[in-house]
Amino acid sequence: MTDDTSAKGTAGFLLEMGMLKRAKRSGWWIAGVKDPETIAEHSFRTGIIGAVLALMEGADPAQTALLCLFHDTQETRVSDIPHIGRRYLEAASNEKVTADQVSAAHPAVVAGVQRIVENYEHGSTLEVICAHDADKLECLVQAVEYREQGYQNVQPWIDSSIAKLKTPSAQALAEAALAMTSIEWQQTYLR
Repeated sequence: MTDDTSAKGTAGFLLEMGMLKRAKRSGWWIAGVKDPETIAEHSFRTGIIGAVLALMEGADPAQTALLCLFHDTQETRVSDIPHIGRRYLEAASNEKVTADQVSAAHPAVVAGVQRIVENYEHGSTLEVICAHDADKLECLVQAVEYREQGYQNVQPWIDSSIAKLKTPSAQALAEAALAMTSIEWQQTYLR
């Protein structure tokens, strides 16, 4: 049973998450991308990639996808700060932002969401490693797509993403993604 206050607080959290569908990934503006994907679009594909990596690595795909889904939810409050901007700002930790975001929610939501974010930020399980790799691999795949659209300044995003990948599966997928076009997947099915 949920009381009116926690139901309203939980609904407020859900409405706040809708902002991620409108907020752009601002780091791409530095590369000259005029209309980058939203944080929600990034998080969706990160979740898919995370589940795939987990399957390939023998980790729990559901847990990994869940970690991916919540990894950038704090950006409703602090926005998507590019790495260069972080040199000049002292933002609250993702755990603190999350605690504020869910503070009025149902107690199970408070505990659960905080646990997910804490695990993503500080955990060391294979699921966490796959989730972090998924975030970097999604950035790399997005950079490949932007490069195909004519944006030439994305190589630093590709290079930094590759450098941070830890799992053999993520490294193999990055290599494969860099060796094909974003529409090449169709050829398998159109033969």
